Amino acid sequence: MTIHPTAVVDASAQIASGVVIGPWCVVGPGVTLAEGVKLVSHVVVQQDTSVGARTVIHPFAVIGGDPQHNGYKGEPVRLEIGADNLIREHVTFNRGTPQGTGVTRVGSNGLFMTGAHVGHDCVVGDNVVMANNATLGGHAQIGDKVFLGGLCAVHQNGRVGQGAIVGGLAAVTRDVIPYGSAWGNHASLHGLNLIGLKRKGYGKDAVRRLLAAFRDLFEGEGVFADRLDRVEATYADLPEIVEIVAFIRDGAKRPLCLPGKE
Repeated sequence: MTIHPTAVVDASAQIASGVVIGPWCVVGPGVTLAEGVKLVSHVVVQQDTSVGARTVIHPFAVIGGDPQHNGYKGEPVRLEIGADNLIREHVTFNRGTPQGTGVTRVGSNGLFMTGAHVGHDCVVGDNVVMANNATLGGHAQIGDKVFLGGLCAVHQNGRVGQGAIVGGLAAVTRDVIPYGSAWGNHASLHGLNLIGLKRKGYGKDAVRRLLAAFRDLFEGEGVFADRLDRVEATYADLPEIVEIVAFIRDGAKRPLCLPGKE
């Protein structure tokens, strides 16, 4: 390992081989840095945080800070970060709260651009991109392969399903279905994340069926609950539709983001 002489590392921190801790970094108590982690410079990993292998954290990021919650009184809570993340300047990840799960979890292979914020008790999946100043309120749940545009904000307890895209400046006060495309203030649903589906290798026929299911669900006849039942039965062979239906039926704390709804 390489630790710059200006860095401050708590005696209880666990530092694996190959870790680089640059100038003016602070690594606090209860921190674990896995093999190959790099703190470029001026990084604070406050306390009770694990950082996965080969994750790189850039200057002035504050990782594992106290939850921004009036009820927090210094209880032991944690932050867990996966491997191979790139965390850019001024990013903030907060630890959990006793009122929540007690743990904030961030997956692997993520890109967190300048100023991105992950609030207390959030769960962030793998391969997530949070563009500049994208913000997650407490208890938000973000699925795998989600793209959050610059300056967007996901309301506390909000959910964004796997493979979805949220446009820049969007105020996300309603849950976004898996593979959905949401934007606006307040965010409304504007179809599926077609770019993301194509990048994942979906062919034209597969995309057509997904779009047909989307139209049947959100633009078909009858009340929404009946349309949901019909779509579940009609497209039971499409795993993505099964996932969307399960997402909608899950016990959500926020309303659902719908097409054309403010």
